[in-house]
Amino acid sequence: MLPDFTQLLANESPLYQGALTLLVAIVLAKLAPLPREAQAFYWFSLLAKSLAAKVNRRHRTASQQVTAGIMATILLVLPFWLIATFLVELAAFPWFFEFIILYLCLCDEQFHKVAEEVAQALKRDDKTSARRLLTPWMYRDTQELSEIGLVKATIERLVTSPVYGSVATILFFTLGGIPLVLGARMIKQLEYCWPSLNPRFSNFGRPVYYLSYGLYYLPTLCWNFSLAIQAGPKALLMLLRPKKSLYRVNNHLPSCEIAAHALNIELGGPIKMNGTKIRVETIGDGPKPNADNLKPALTLVSTAINIWVLSVIVIPAMWATLRYLQSVS
Repeated sequence: MLPDFTQLLANESPLYQGALTLLVAIVLAKLAPLPREAQAFYWFSLLAKSLAAKVNRRHRTASQQVTAGIMATILLVLPFWLIATFLVELAAFPWFFEFIILYLCLCDEQFHKVAEEVAQALKRDDKTSARRLLTPWMYRDTQELSEIGLVKATIERLVTSPVYGSVATILFFTLGGIPLVLGARMIKQLEYCWPSLNPRFSNFGRPVYYLSYGLYYLPTLCWNFSLAIQAGPKALLMLLRPKKSLYRVNNHLPSCEIAAHALNIELGGPIKMNGTKIRVETIGDGPKPNADNLKPALTLVSTAINIWVLSVIVIPAMWATLRYLQSVS
């Protein structure tokens, strides 16, 4: 009986090894993240911005800019993706390289700590420090943001970053392994570097915008559900009728809409990029937020993330239990 169960576990060891690797990467990314300047995706962003500065010419036609965006995406993503994928496949201990890649893909989870520091700065009425903390994390201008703008920007980033962080990493690692996790994360990073909302990248960033939209549709839906179950029946109905944007804000607007309802505040509104004011819809029926709304937002997001982390433990444990019951029956 017990030997049969042990053999079953041994046959399915990749499942439990993968879950353990993923769990350790998530915990370490939260407790001991790399400094932002030392992260692989930070350097990847610098490379993407440098390439865009050379090939994204404003005098070109829209179709030429789109073509340049496609070629730049292939040039940046394909070589690194192939090298990392082959490294994992050929390694004697692939789990080690899987752990490293997962850890690097999850490093943006540290924004939770940044949001806490922003809340403390705003409590001291230190908007300068709050702006300084947010600037490396935003693709929008932060120098002129008021307290309301700083709180909105922090909450919006807080409720959307887990989509490409914990949630997408867990889902993509389960569905497609490291190649899917890494490829999708690189695409998302390019979307942040070349935001299609920005007039400078409206054509050049369009291909990577739509690619990211498709890749992250399922993770966004799953993440929105984990937010909505904390906010009552009306929030769950929002999943069936998500708010559509007139602008290229990807599928983040529904996440912000559910968060705005859960926190009873207003989110969204116009933003500035490179000094240009860009229209974005306001969402939510509540009052404009202030620093006091950051703590409930942190709690909302932490609870939703904990649900996903718990699933990494519970699902393999349930599968092992079912296997044990099968072996004794």
